[in-house]
Amino acid sequence: MTAHQNGTISVVVSDFLLNCLGRSPSWKFWLSLPLSFLFLLAMGANGVLLVTIQLEASLHEPMYYLLSILSLLDIVLCLTVIPKVLAIFWFDLRSISFSACFIQMYIMNCFLGMESCTFMVMAYDRYVAICHPLRYSSIITDQFVARAAMFILTRNALLTMFIPILSAQLHYCGKNIIENCICANLSVSKLSCDNVALNRIYQLTVAWTLLGSDLVLIFLSYILILRAILRLKAKGAAAKALSTCGSHFILILFFSTILLVFVFTHMAKKKVSPDIPILLNVLHHVIPAALNPIVYGVRTQEIKEGIRKLLRRVVERRK
Repeated sequence: MTAHQNGTISVVVSDFLLNCLGRSPSWKFWLSLPLSFLFLLAMGANGVLLVTIQLEASLHEPMYYLLSILSLLDIVLCLTVIPKVLAIFWFDLRSISFSACFIQMYIMNCFLGMESCTFMVMAYDRYVAICHPLRYSSIITDQFVARAAMFILTRNALLTMFIPILSAQLHYCGKNIIENCICANLSVSKLSCDNVALNRIYQLTVAWTLLGSDLVLIFLSYILILRAILRLKAKGAAAKALSTCGSHFILILFFSTILLVFVFTHMAKKKVSPDIPILLNVLHHVIPAALNPIVYGVRTQEIKEGIRKLLRRVVERRK
């Protein structure tokens, strides 16, 4: 407890309670079942994809290295969010320490930005493959992937680290119940006794700058790709070109659609239950992660063949 000069006493918060779907408690058990399935699917599918790319020499190419980065990011995001949500649903373990809350906040913001940036780099990869096919092997090299990975890490690690720092420096006095399933910055900062204007402005500026710029560049890449495809005159060339971009485009739709729905429902929170945007925010950390490796696995012949070889090795070892 802290005593102020005016004689009032405030309690210094040392941990938080996550009031996950507090207005809809009946949802918890039924949501835990599909959420558990999606979590296990995301962990298993991304794990298989990473092992396949690691062991299959034919997949040691820049495009698959970028896919590996995406899988690693998906795994970290899932592990950061979903186990805690399931612990709340099943065992009512709502408490989260002060430090753990801000670590979760940092990882969520940083890795979401890294995932968006990875999609942007993958869009550039597809742009070069379609619009400059003869120069592809000289532009998209292993060195390019290494530099892209450093850019993805540095940009997002530096720009998002001030979000939890600003939140952690706020004075939390008394109320410690977060009306969310996760330590989202805006939900946590509401509990502060201080002015949180700078915190909110920085969060929104970084979010719209990082995600917004990535989406604009992805959109521009696909406009140029579509223009190049429409100019192809050889029979079947357009369909083949579109198929090479199809998997990536589907992943971007998964990522951006859920994110946009979350944003719009959050903006229209007076017209929908406050638990809806909270639920969508949780799902955004697991649905793309579960579907990303499946989409590439189903649509990419090289990955399908690599998984078959991996399964044959496992079967042969058991014999």
